[in-house]
Amino acid sequence: MQAEASQLAAQEEWVGHYAFGLRISEQGTVISVGDGIAWISGLPSASMDEILELEDGSSALVFHLAAERIGAILLKQTEQLTAGNAAHLSGLRLSIGVGDALLGRVIDPLGNPLDDLPPPDFSGRRQIDVLSPPIMDRDFVNKPLYSGNRIIDTLIPMGKGQRQLLIGDNGTGKSSLALDTVINQKEKDVRCVYVLIGQKRSAVVNTIETLRESGALEYTTVIVAEATAMPGLKYLAPFSGCTISEYWMWAGKDVLIVYDDLTTHARAYRELSLLLRRPPGREAYPGDIFYLHARLLERSTCLAAHLGGGSMTALPIVETEQGEIASYIPTNLISITDGQFYLDAQLFSRGFLPAIDIRKSVSRIGGKAQHPAIKNEAGRMKLDYLQFLELEVFTRFGSRLEASMEARIRRGQMLRELLKQERLAPISIEKQMAWLVAYNEGLFDTLDRAALSRQLAQIEESASSLTLAESREQWRNAVRKGASGPAA
Repeated sequence: MQAEASQLAAQEEWVGHYAFGLRISEQGTVISVGDGIAWISGLPSASMDEILELEDGSSALVFHLAAERIGAILLKQTEQLTAGNAAHLSGLRLSIGVGDALLGRVIDPLGNPLDDLPPPDFSGRRQIDVLSPPIMDRDFVNKPLYSGNRIIDTLIPMGKGQRQLLIGDNGTGKSSLALDTVINQKEKDVRCVYVLIGQKRSAVVNTIETLRESGALEYTTVIVAEATAMPGLKYLAPFSGCTISEYWMWAGKDVLIVYDDLTTHARAYRELSLLLRRPPGREAYPGDIFYLHARLLERSTCLAAHLGGGSMTALPIVETEQGEIASYIPTNLISITDGQFYLDAQLFSRGFLPAIDIRKSVSRIGGKAQHPAIKNEAGRMKLDYLQFLELEVFTRFGSRLEASMEARIRRGQMLRELLKQERLAPISIEKQMAWLVAYNEGLFDTLDRAALSRQLAQIEESASSLTLAESREQWRNAVRKGASGPAA
C-alpha cells in the first residue's frame, strides 16, 4: 500500500508539472549486434560514456564515436535485440549504488545481486568512472596494513593507501595471498572489496566459500564478472569495485580492494577495442591501455586529515607467462604501482610457500608506514637473507667452508624455514614480533627443523599478551620464557 501511494504521488506531481509544447528528441537505429557490441546510427548528440536505452529493453554504453555511427558496449541484452531496433539517449552516466548494505553481498558490476538475496538498500549512487583525487587532497602513507604473512609484514611491508602489485605465473598462489590479506583484516575495521574478473564459476564459488567460512564475507563485497559474462561487464568490474571503495574512503574508512586479475581485464578491453575497430598497438592492445589502468589505480590513495583521512589500498593481480615480468601489461602495472610481490614458479615447485621471491619483490613506500618496533627488529634481515641466498650457491660445489660461513648459512636456512607459511593461516603482528625477537636473540640457531615449529608455537604463545608498545626487554624476556619449554 505504501509503495502504491508513493507511486500515485509521483504521478500526480508529474501531471502537475506537465505542459504542452514542442519536444525534439533523437532516435537512433541499431545497425548490427554481435559479440557484446552494438553499432547504432542516428544519434548525433551522443557523448562518450552515456547510457543508451534500446527498444527491446536492452541498454548499452557509448564507447566509440565515429562520423556516421556510434559503437556501444552492451550492458544488458535481451533475446529480442536485433538490427533495426530503435535507440534513445538517456542523458545519464553509468553509476552504481554504494553504502554499507553492500557488505557481505555478491553483486555484478552493475550492482545487481548474484547471491539470491533482495537488492541492497543503497545509501546513494556514485558515477563509476571519475577523476582520481588531486594531489592536494592526498596524504603520505603512514599507517601499516598487515597481511598476516611473515615475509610481507616484516621484509616487504605495505601501508594503507598503497598500490602493491601481485605478479607471477598462473598457479603460483597470487589469489591465495590476496585472500589471506583479506581474511587478516578481521576485527581491524578495514572494509574489503574483492573483484573477480573473467574467472571460472568454480573459482568464483571457491573464493566466496573461503571468505564465508573464515568469517571475512561479513566485511567484504564481492563483485563478479564471470568468464561467460559480456566483455563490457568484465571491462566495468574493476571500476565498479573502485567506486564502491571510494565511497567508504571519502567517508573516512580504510578500504582494501583486490583486482583479480588485471591481465583478464586488459584482454577484455583489447577485445572491445578490436571489435570497435580501434587501431591496435603492441600485442594488439590499444594505445590507451596504460591510461586505462593508470586512471583506475590512481584512485587508490590515503586522503588528507581534513577530508577524513580515509584510505584505499589496492592489490592488483597480474599474470606472467614463463616468469617474463618484462612483457607489456606487467611492465605497465609495475610502473604504475608502488611496488610488487613477485611469486616464483620454481619456489612454488620446491615447496617454499608462499612463493614470494624476495629478490624481485619491493615495497617502495610501505617501510615508511611500518611500526618502529617491527622495523627495528627486521633491520638488515632482508639484506642478510639475500646474502645467504648468494652464499648458498657455493655449498652446491661441495667446497669446505669456514665455521663462521657455515654458521651464516645455517642461520639463513633456519630463516627460510621460518618464512614458510600455510595457506589461509594469517599471523597477528604480535606473533610476528615474537618470532623476530626470538630469531635475533639466536633462539632458533641450535634447533633442527623438526623442533622448529614446536619452538615457534611456544614462543608466539608466550608473547601473545604483549603489544608492540612494550619495550624490547619485555619482549626478550617473554620469548626466552617461551623458549625454555621442552622444544628448547
